[in-house]
Amino acid sequence: MGTPSQSDRSGEAAEHLAELGRLTDTAGGVVAGTIVQRVRSPQPRYYVGRGKAQELAEQVRALDADLVVFDDELTPAQGKNLEDLLKVRVVDRTELILAIFATRARSYEARMQVELAQLQYLLPRLMRMWSHLSRIRGGIGLRGPGETQLETDRRLVGTRIAELRRKLRAVARARATQRKSREGRFRAALVGYTNAGKSSLLQVLSGSEQFVEDRLFATLDSSTRLVSLGEGHEALVTDTVGFIRKLPHHLVASFRSTLEEAREADVLLHVIDSSHPQWQEQQHVVRSVLKDLDLLARPRIQLFNKTDLLNGEQLLALKRQAASASGGPAVFVSARVPTTLVPLRHLLTDRIRGRMRRIRVEVPSADGRTLATLHREGEVLSQEQEGATVHVVARVPASLTGRLGRAAGVRVSRAGQIGGPESR
Repeated sequence: MGTPSQSDRSGEAAEHLAELGRLTDTAGGVVAGTIVQRVRSPQPRYYVGRGKAQELAEQVRALDADLVVFDDELTPAQGKNLEDLLKVRVVDRTELILAIFATRARSYEARMQVELAQLQYLLPRLMRMWSHLSRIRGGIGLRGPGETQLETDRRLVGTRIAELRRKLRAVARARATQRKSREGRFRAALVGYTNAGKSSLLQVLSGSEQFVEDRLFATLDSSTRLVSLGEGHEALVTDTVGFIRKLPHHLVASFRSTLEEAREADVLLHVIDSSHPQWQEQQHVVRSVLKDLDLLARPRIQLFNKTDLLNGEQLLALKRQAASASGGPAVFVSARVPTTLVPLRHLLTDRIRGRMRRIRVEVPSADGRTLATLHREGEVLSQEQEGATVHVVARVPASLTGRLGRAAGVRVSRAGQIGGPESR
């Protein structure tokens, strides 16, 4: 493979800056200007070269800007040196994303996860935030005159981190209990780049209202909805937090318990914004995060969303590109055109049937509860009554087979393989 051309690198830099601008907008800022420098490796003092840093200072003064955002992560020393030079607040991409998460988190768990990530990011940067390190602070329970303000703050932050971790472990145990109660149900998890349309798809699939906004990280809290697939089949579909390039590792670690929903899913629905010019890069970012979470081996279905924004030629080109890429079957959908979701419903139904057993069941005709369970949790293929016994042929989950076998007066036997001549 050849190295990227100059124009390719320029286009990539422009796309990265455009995304940083959208992040800034999401955080409530207004982009006044941009500046770019290509460096082989970050400079120790200012990240950029000394000359570029001086140019940046001049631009800050000319634009009367009060905040500078870097697209890469700065070391604590680089952040302090830049603030001393520019005389304005400097944040890096990680801090900006953390700030967005802090404003978007709604649930108790999400707020704790974001606070934990913020404190872990803050801990090595406390020195930058204090200019009065020699100030003495004593008192009951403290070290007394020998302890500086910095040491006190480090200890308080460390205590809070430990407390948040303890509370999040308790929430994770509660989540595990909830997931256990869903055992036997077919589960799918929507994963993908932020703003790919996961929440919109869940809203259309389930028919329930979801918070949808055309901004990065519009939703942070995972939500699970029951989705009817037709022919009596249902799936629990979970919307997870969106991914992004250079996703802060503190956030990935903090949201690991939330992303357990994806780990427990029978299939991952990888939502891709097919209208985005850099959709292949975004696809690669999602796969990288899934690999970090040990989820890359999970069964996946690729959902190429927003196809309504493509013309016929673009859609054909997209299908050719998707056919040559790995990542599971590809389905081309649009949340704005519900009929495009029919193939997805059929594909999920086939997955459910692939997990089911075809059985014959003899049920006393008076046992209405068992018959109702067969119709609710399985797929009844035939039902005939002979005297006081009802003979049923059905596809059912393995968990239901065991429960039926323990029911009084009910006899269960295999009825051939699913998909064989008898099951059609």
